[in-house]
Amino acid sequence: MTAPASFGPREFQLVLLRRMADHQPGLVEDARHELGATPAEMREANRRWQAGDPSRARRAGATRAPGGRGSLRRYRSVLGEPEVSLRRTVGDLECDALLWPVPLWPDLRFEVMVAPGGAVWNEWLVRAPGAAAPVLGPAAELRPWSCTVHEVARAFAPARPMEGSAPTRWALAITDAATGTPYVAEFTWGLFQRLLPRPAGS
Repeated sequence: MTAPASFGPREFQLVLLRRMADHQPGLVEDARHELGATPAEMREANRRWQAGDPSRARRAGATRAPGGRGSLRRYRSVLGEPEVSLRRTVGDLECDALLWPVPLWPDLRFEVMVAPGGAVWNEWLVRAPGAAAPVLGPAAELRPWSCTVHEVARAFAPARPMEGSAPTRWALAITDAATGTPYVAEFTWGLFQRLLPRPAGS
């Protein structure tokens, strides 16, 4: 029986891309070529991630229910030890933020937020510590993959979180201060994907 192929940082980046393909297929295609991966490899990486990649889970002791949060052990087994570990306070909760590099986006890091007890409660792309954040102008000029949830929220404060259309998607209700135009900014894995008109009353 053939042993399953390894699942590491390259395959994990294919998972991130697969989730972004619905909104930015052209950028995803370019990034896939940069990784030297075929469409079949992307599909297989996503399938294994969704299934919990049982072959690796048995070896690493990590489990993940389909559609649920990834376990911290699982992230470590796939991505290795984090590049940076930070202590953060979110409301009344102290948590650890673990950051891994993602070569497709050198100025970003994949951040996993871990609550006391080891539960993973958030995972997305953020700006790398020390990297310059983009200067964001009018909302209509936001470019896909150029900014993160935090950066858009700061630039268009007060931004209002909205429910995303999938577990890895986020949305912010924002208003362009110069024109008063309301928008919905959509993100996948914390990275900006597209801007939509915001329906009245939403």
